[in-house]
Amino acid sequence: MGYDDGTKEPRPSRRRRSAPRRSNRGLLIIGGAAVAVILVVVVVAVVAMGGGDGKKSQAAAAARVSPKVYVNTPANSLVDKLNERSKDKRPLNKSEVFGGDSRSVSHGAYHFTLVGSELSDCASATWGEELQNDLRKYGCSQAARGAYVTQDKKYLGQFIALNLEQLQGAEQVVRDLDPNSNAGFVSPLTAAGTENFGNGFSAAYSQSFGHYVVISWVERAGGQAPQTMNELLDASIAIERADDFVWERLVLVGG
Repeated sequence: MGYDDGTKEPRPSRRRRSAPRRSNRGLLIIGGAAVAVILVVVVVAVVAMGGGDGKKSQAAAAARVSPKVYVNTPANSLVDKLNERSKDKRPLNKSEVFGGDSRSVSHGAYHFTLVGSELSDCASATWGEELQNDLRKYGCSQAARGAYVTQDKKYLGQFIALNLEQLQGAEQVVRDLDPNSNAGFVSPLTAAGTENFGNGFSAAYSQSFGHYVVISWVERAGGQAPQTMNELLDASIAIERADDFVWERLVLVGG
């Protein structure tokens, strides 16, 4: 997941950020945006019919949000040496994923700052019985989540990485994450300025990097629908720059 915007030093050649990648997403977004209109109506109906009150029910509802548009890009073949966690045994740590350059990520006009991060087990970071069953089945050991806000406070983002045993499991999980599957999704990390993330119109972009699933999830602050999907796509490119840990892992396994 990633692209060069010409505003920063070039990434290592192993990353090969390429134009075709963006084109693939653009084609998929056309269909996703059409589905999003239907999903918005459904979400409004569900909220209108929902019962109960109090902080507990509100927190539960907030944790079970999912994007209105979801786009998965095929597994990245450049990191085949990471297809098995048995070759990449060391657990992730928070500073590895969200330290260094990942504290501030940018693309074009979108400049995000990390406002919160967490490394947890996969069950506590997700919702949905089917998704959680598959996470257990395929050995998900860690969920890394980071919350981001743009400098102008107009856009919010979530960077998510799931640590599976192997590529096969990662590919199943990205299918589960499709809201059309009704399998479940990752709960957004709550941090200052991101308390209502996911309750409005948002878009998530996923990809398998070997045994890792990486997701960049973005929205306008307040959850308003964008004028065009390119707006959220460009914002997501900034968020996905936090995936540098994958490329460092690839070097460590001899990639």
